[in-house]
Amino acid sequence: MSSARRPAALAARWWRLRWRDRALLAEALVVISLARLALVTLPFRHVVRLAAARPTTPRADDTPAHIIGRTRWAVRAVARRVPFRAMCLEQGLTARVLLRRRGVATTLHYGVAKDREGRLAAHLWVRAGALDVIGTENADQFTLVATFPPAERAGDMFGDGHAH
Repeated sequence: MSSARRPAALAARWWRLRWRDRALLAEALVVISLARLALVTLPFRHVVRLAAARPTTPRADDTPAHIIGRTRWAVRAVARRVPFRAMCLEQGLTARVLLRRRGVATTLHYGVAKDREGRLAAHLWVRAGALDVIGTENADQFTLVATFPPAERAGDMFGDGHAH
């Protein structure tokens, strides 16, 4: 597709989406941009603290798997189209914030590994209880060094003190 036609095709697809999906994409765009800004301006420990707030009350009209699937779709769609390189950190933080706003507690998993040149590489992936959210595709290649919230709270999927 020529570069002149791509914006028109994107606009046509945008208007074919349901209003809920457009709202979710807009929210993901704002959050991923704020995540990027936070990651380039704040120390990582402050970014994690901002992302560690507890979830709101869970919604009764959607299952967590459905909410997770729509969130994953929105984060990936926006990450491909922002004018910066939205890596696992931006995507993971965005997914966490969007899911927290929908009452789904998540755990951020931070891992490290050596790349092909022997340099240290880091990766962030997100899970909601036993459900994969984002970044888990290659998580097995990394050694887990930290979870946020810490592991003793990680099983609390809805943030209400109970394992569901």
